[in-house]
Amino acid sequence: MPTPPRVLILCTHNSARSQMAEALAREAARKAGLELDVHSAGTEATRVKDDAKTVMAEIGLDLSTYTSKTLYDVPDPQNFDAVITVCDSAAQACPVYPGQTLRRHYPFVDPSGGSLDRWRAVRDQLQTQFESVVGALKNGQTLPDSYEDSPAVTAQ
Repeated sequence: MPTPPRVLILCTHNSARSQMAEALAREAARKAGLELDVHSAGTEATRVKDDAKTVMAEIGLDLSTYTSKTLYDVPDPQNFDAVITVCDSAAQACPVYPGQTLRRHYPFVDPSGGSLDRWRAVRDQLQTQFESVVGALKNGQTLPDSYEDSPAVTAQ
C-alpha cells in the first residue's frame, strides 16, 4: 500500500498561520477522502495564539491540543513530499531539502495584533489555498505555484 503524501507547513513561530493551515489541510483531506500526513513547524517555537484558536473554533476546528514546534520536533523532518512556507521569513530560513521535495511559498499576511476580522480573512485565504493543495494531491497534480494560481481563487 502506498504511503500517504507528507506535507510540512512552515512559518516563523508556528503560532498562527502554519497551525491554521495544518488544521485546514487535515480537514480538507478528510473531506476529500485523501490520506495525508501533514505537519506544521516554525523556525522558532513559541505558543499557538489564542486568536488562531478562536477563529478556527468558529468553523469547527479545535486547535486546543496543537503546540508550537520547530522542524526538529516533527517526525522524520527531512523526508517530506512537499514543504510549504506561509511567511517570507520562514521561506528565507527554510533548510535545504532533497531534490524530490517540492517547495512552495504561499505568503499570507501575519494577522497577529489585528482584529478578529483580520484573523478570519487570513483563515479564509488559508482555507482556499489548502483546499487547492489537497485537491491537487488527490488528483495527482502539481501543487499551485502561488495563491493566485489556485483553482478556487481563479474561479472567484
